[in-house]
Amino acid sequence: MDTEAKPAERDRSRPPGTPGRWGRSRFALAPLAERVPGGRFTLALLTCLVFLLLLSTFVVRPFEIPSGSMERGLRVGDRVLVNKLAYRFGARPSRGDVVVFDGTGYFGHADYIKRVAGVGGDHVVCCDREGRIEVNGHPVDETGFLYPGNSASDVPFDVVVPDGRLFLLGDHRARSSDSRDHLGSPGGGMVPVEDVVGRADWIVWPYGRWTRIERPGAYAHVPAAEAAHG
Repeated sequence: MDTEAKPAERDRSRPPGTPGRWGRSRFALAPLAERVPGGRFTLALLTCLVFLLLLSTFVVRPFEIPSGSMERGLRVGDRVLVNKLAYRFGARPSRGDVVVFDGTGYFGHADYIKRVAGVGGDHVVCCDREGRIEVNGHPVDETGFLYPGNSASDVPFDVVVPDGRLFLLGDHRARSSDSRDHLGSPGGGMVPVEDVVGRADWIVWPYGRWTRIERPGAYAHVPAAEAAHG
């Protein structure tokens, strides 16, 4: 019995060198490219632009630091990448996260970047006898990110964060207009979670400052609001 595989016969209906089925599918948009000025190069460029637009709309967004309110970690002119999916699948902002949010109606008609100091239900107080912020009765050591020489706050406050909102502070307290300064405004200076654009995860420019923005451990032992009030 002949068990050797027999070579497939060449399709004699096409002359040698004519692209077959696979050859024709290598560039399915070839007819469209022929009608676009610049041909395949223009079409490839447009495809890349559409991809970048979709990426910016749904996944990540670059954000330029506009002020010194988040020094020392974030300097004026730094570019950060904002993870827009961080809170889209049931996750919520955590204490210590650096977030970009729409301040319209609360801070001003612009996007802002601050650190989450309190989430819904938290009791946030400043300051204890050692000049520290307390969250749910637990003192928070902010020395790892607070601007050198700044106190936790020159403005005393004692607030309970409404459910679904965030109490936000800049790291450079002396130069930051944040939730402390809007306690008498609509919403009490506390921003709805739904107005958060995303979490700032990376400094990507200048190149020499490329680094991941980590959540500090200062809030790790803060008890849940329910435990603190219960």
